[in-house]
Amino acid sequence: MRAALFLLGLGMLSGCSCYGTRASDVLQRMEQQDKILPYSENDLYADGRGMRTPVDGTISREAVVGAPGISTGMVNGMLVSRIPIPVTPELLARGRHRYEIVCSNCHGLVGNGDSMVADNMATRLPPSLVALGDRPPGFFYQAITLGYGLMPSFSGEIPTDERWAVVAYVQALQLSQNAPANTLPADVQRRLREGQTWSR
Repeated sequence: MRAALFLLGLGMLSGCSCYGTRASDVLQRMEQQDKILPYSENDLYADGRGMRTPVDGTISREAVVGAPGISTGMVNGMLVSRIPIPVTPELLARGRHRYEIVCSNCHGLVGNGDSMVADNMATRLPPSLVALGDRPPGFFYQAITLGYGLMPSFSGEIPTDERWAVVAYVQALQLSQNAPANTLPADVQRRLREGQTWSR
């Protein structure tokens, strides 16, 4: 029995090493990895580039496969006139969340272009999204994806499905500020007539 325990202990010790027990050793091993850095040269390939271009037909993990209107905002060269995914309360809530994080900095919380960024811009101000109510949903999707005017692309910050959520929320903002009074619920119409206000 003793011999078996001795051999077991010896086997366990043979798997241990003193190298890397200090924090500096661990960090040094991480810093000196064998790797090819992006945009660096590499003699392994004939063209000398370290980065490889994807093979033809490669689809990125972020790409939405399916109806072209979903992934591009266009069908047959025309901007989509309806949001191509079901608009649900959950989608609107997600759109509001993303809008308030990414878009409201320039376009304002209610989409009217009134924001701290706009107050400090000397050049062209961010447009009022409410005033662009005649634009189809595909226009806003493309603006988020590709950028528009001084606005850069936000495709890296907002994934495809969330772009449609933001577009749905922008449409809700447009409707909220342009809805005819007779389309509002009766209790809201009454409160408006009485001059009552709402707080958030």
